[in-house]
Amino acid sequence: MKQIAATFTVFFEAPFWKGIYERQEYHNISVALVIFGAEPKDFEVAQFLTEHFKTLSFSNTMITEQKPKVIKNYKRLQRNIKKQTNQNGIGTKSQQALQQQRELFKTEKKQNRMQQKKEIQQQQFEMKQQKKKQKKKGH
Repeated sequence: MKQIAATFTVFFEAPFWKGIYERQEYHNISVALVIFGAEPKDFEVAQFLTEHFKTLSFSNTMITEQKPKVIKNYKRLQRNIKKQTNQNGIGTKSQQALQQQRELFKTEKKQNRMQQKKEIQQQQFEMKQQKKKQKKKGH
């Protein structure tokens, strides 16, 4: 019995929205790339696939070691689909850029705090060393 799995993933890669259609038959996989202009809606993606599926140019098949995942439980399949669609989080490009900027600022701030903490610890260590030397000199 042959196992066939297909996935279509839409993602943003500046400056266009792209879609990757992966078709896996047992140990063979082939891929087709679709370039959209603006962000496609769900119904636009479905319409595109139904109308232009025959014109997709798939890559040469490559042999893979892993077997395609076959999920027999439809509820689990629905949960997985929901997870994948909700992973994107914030939708617009400007909001994504702002989020990226916040994360960058957060990491920089964390690095600065760590650096300051190390400097303070170093100063405290040097002060303790000086006190030890002063005590020895006094006796």
